[in-house]
Amino acid sequence: MTKRTSVRQRRVSAELRALRIKANLTCREVSEGLGFSESKISRMETGDRGLYVDDVSAILGFLHAPTEKRQELLTLLREGEERNWHEIHGKLPPNWKELIRFEDHASAIKNYEPLLIPGLGQTPEYARALMHSIDSSLSDGEIEKLIAVRLNRQLVLGRIDAPTVHLLIDEGVLRRVVGSPEIMLGQLQHLQVMANRSNVVLQVVPFSAGGHPGLEGPFLLLEFVDEPTLAYAETVGASSFLEDDEPVTRAKRGWKGLIAVALSPEDSARLIASVIGNLNTPEEPVP
Repeated sequence: MTKRTSVRQRRVSAELRALRIKANLTCREVSEGLGFSESKISRMETGDRGLYVDDVSAILGFLHAPTEKRQELLTLLREGEERNWHEIHGKLPPNWKELIRFEDHASAIKNYEPLLIPGLGQTPEYARALMHSIDSSLSDGEIEKLIAVRLNRQLVLGRIDAPTVHLLIDEGVLRRVVGSPEIMLGQLQHLQVMANRSNVVLQVVPFSAGGHPGLEGPFLLLEFVDEPTLAYAETVGASSFLEDDEPVTRAKRGWKGLIAVALSPEDSARLIASVIGNLNTPEEPVP
């Protein structure tokens, strides 16, 4: 039976493991230092047992976790039974690191984007031009920080045990020139390279599809071998990890509907090549 550990508890378990590894300690060494059983430490790190504030606090103290990190994780644990995880943010979304962590543990990542190239497939040049267009108040430093996070996120694609990545994008994304024709050309050529990866599937939802479930907005599905599926969505100034059955089922149903109207991977590749050809062909001057 699939475990029903909440998304917050899953985050705390992952952090306990990361902090232990950073301290270069084994589960046995932590268990001996605290008087816990080794299996208890292991199950706490994998989410196979309940997490209790006193136990987690003791482990964080033993691992010399920074005060801010300790407070953050204990707050998440106290809220651990609450379902779903919503964040209201300013310029820099605070839970992008959480998205990277969940993607890192996922067995499959499914992302639909109706307006822009998915973050997992963006070139630095495209990402930079996009961020300048979306929010002119971002400083160069903030933009470079966001680009670094995005490139960090893409590291998952090259892992030996990389997840299956399925990207669905609207045809308008291909035809909207972001930054300049040169930037867009490089971006589309990058998509061609990505689509040739054995673990990546790229499909385009064409204009001819008419109305479809994707008109409700972008979303991402994260599937795991031994954990429930998560849905992730971003809107203006907010982002959410959704774990309740209803929104996750709705996202799965939307994905199925999009697959039904999308071009095949082969036809999608031909459409991308056609758009690239148009970008490579200089426009004739109007007489």
